[in-house]
Amino acid sequence: MVVKAGEVDVVASTANQIGEGPVWLPDQQRLLWVDITGRRLLWFDPGNGRVETLDVGRDVGAVVPTESGQLMAAVVDGFLQIDPETGSTRLVAAVEQDQPVNRMNDGKCDSRGRFWAGTMGYQIRPHAAALYRLDSECRVETMLQPVTLSNGIDWSPDDRFMYYVDSTTQRLDLFDYEPETGSLGTRRTLLEIPAKDGLPDGLTVDADGCIWLALWGGGEVRRITPEGTVDRVVKLPVTQVTSCAFGGPDLDQLYITSAAKDLDAAELARQPEAGSLFRCRPGVKGRPAQPFRGCA
Repeated sequence: MVVKAGEVDVVASTANQIGEGPVWLPDQQRLLWVDITGRRLLWFDPGNGRVETLDVGRDVGAVVPTESGQLMAAVVDGFLQIDPETGSTRLVAAVEQDQPVNRMNDGKCDSRGRFWAGTMGYQIRPHAAALYRLDSECRVETMLQPVTLSNGIDWSPDDRFMYYVDSTTQRLDLFDYEPETGSLGTRRTLLEIPAKDGLPDGLTVDADGCIWLALWGGGEVRRITPEGTVDRVVKLPVTQVTSCAFGGPDLDQLYITSAAKDLDAAELARQPEAGSLFRCRPGVKGRPAQPFRGCA
């Protein structure tokens, strides 16, 4: 099945530099996401169409809700607690502060509420990054190294596998996963993405266990079965598609983020909605996002 660009709605013309990391907040019935180099958080309310923003003051790669009502973000130099009401922040755990040429990127919480997020270089440097895990005591552990561009991450509904993208490998990989300890086992490739199709970016796993993978430069999101077969495609009217997440009361709406960064005037004229937030109904449902359970 192919969802054509004309069947995808623009729900917020936000002109994000790098929109990323969408997460649905069921208690608020709003979508939360980040504009990485725009240094802000954004909330979209589908009830009234409004977008609220919060300036974080530093590059922010990912954000997750917490059980305490605060937010936890993966920022340029570590994990940052954010009070969404006051905007106050506190760095709870530093990451790679000795490498100012790196920043944190995409991330997500596992079923036990541990926050996984990785890094990348501002100027992409091979094998100069890593994947980290923040536990309930705000301890950080290096889970995977070396990495070049740590990106999309999520888990299978039965918690047996962790899906992961190191973008420059042009692969969607999976690891055997042990949920109680949060440890990784054997790594293998589920699907290779031809470079001409775009760079694998953010992802989410739906209720059927299939992986929805955004393609930066490819202008689409692909649904990949656990066997590694592409069975659905959502085409976007922009090229730099970054990530996706299911939302809405029934989790049957797919929200898709995008980026306008580094597009020249001619490209922006061809794709005026670059950096916008999109939505479609792909015919399947997602799963609730896991909050961070710990020190926030």
